[in-house]
Amino acid sequence: MSLIVDTVFDLDALLTDEERAWQARARAFATERILPIIDADFENKHFRRELVPALAEAGFLGMHIEGYGCAGAGAVAYGLVCHELEAADSGWRTFVSVQGSLAMSAIAKHGSEQQKHEWLPRMARGEAIGCFALTEPAGGSDPAAMSTTARRDGDDWVLDGAKRWIGLASIADVAVVWAKDEDGVVRGFLVPTSADGFTATPIDGKFAMRASIQCDVTLESVRVPASAMLPEARGLSAPFQCLNEARYGIVWGAMGAARSCLEAAIGRSRTREVFGAPIGARQLVQGALADMFVEYEKGMLLALHLGRLKERGAITPAQISVGKLNSVREALEIAHRARALLGGDGITDAFPVMRHAANLEAVRTYEGTDEIHQLVLGRELTGIAAFS
Repeated sequence: MSLIVDTVFDLDALLTDEERAWQARARAFATERILPIIDADFENKHFRRELVPALAEAGFLGMHIEGYGCAGAGAVAYGLVCHELEAADSGWRTFVSVQGSLAMSAIAKHGSEQQKHEWLPRMARGEAIGCFALTEPAGGSDPAAMSTTARRDGDDWVLDGAKRWIGLASIADVAVVWAKDEDGVVRGFLVPTSADGFTATPIDGKFAMRASIQCDVTLESVRVPASAMLPEARGLSAPFQCLNEARYGIVWGAMGAARSCLEAAIGRSRTREVFGAPIGARQLVQGALADMFVEYEKGMLLALHLGRLKERGAITPAQISVGKLNSVREALEIAHRARALLGGDGITDAFPVMRHAANLEAVRTYEGTDEIHQLVLGRELTGIAAFS
């Protein structure tokens, strides 16, 4: 299992045999199934849907959920899977996150037993894909300003509104749609994407997440039965619980992208010669590599600490904000410094660094920008909310 970066700091010693097995499975999947095709898929803006059954067979979809055909793995094991998938490409960690941490978690946390039995086993097997429709075109970081509505009409609900940056929506079978009811209360609904009035349009022109799918969604008088409402979801705390699941995965995932960039820089420092010697023999280069490595290992130790807290049921949203803010910010800095060490070749697809850097810019924005997580932590530290 050891990579270059593992030889200095033995993180494996802090893991269980089961956790190492999940990591090995994810690393093998990323190495054999994603890395050979990811540069072409990124270039061609192609989402390789045929990998979904293989992800399901490996047990990665909703793997942290207990029962209903899900693996019931621990938080650290799930984090390690996110880490390995994002070391290949952020788009594939995002797929596992949208499917498992958002859509499946919404059903597992807030759904009825009938809804759980109807959807979770199929989603775990990759037979059904879900999406999580919360963000709106004008809302972004302010979901409380949600304008999508749900009104009662006899025994049905009728949904109207628009969502943006909804991962997987154009290939999903079911959308978890968040809307305000007539009393202004946020509710969740399971909406078949085949429903009349539901339209998902992939967003084009992206310079990041090109091997992934994000969509604009419109809901025009979409009618669903009363049984489509998630009975335990009431208020913004319901979608936020799911967002925290996704943010937790990012804590580990972003460090996977950082690891890939760091490994590329280390490898190149040994083979690229300038002024008669490998650049790795230069003090400035070794200093840069050391700084990158220290931030990577700090990020991994933070991720592991948060995972152990999560397994004890002791983790808080503020702690997750610490992890998301640190991991993505430091991963981007590692990517930028790696690109510089690679010289001009660093902007080509001979190395994964520019692809990771572009993807991390997107990861930095979704599931809470740096500024939002800073304000979450500021509120935790001062007791004063400064969001408005």
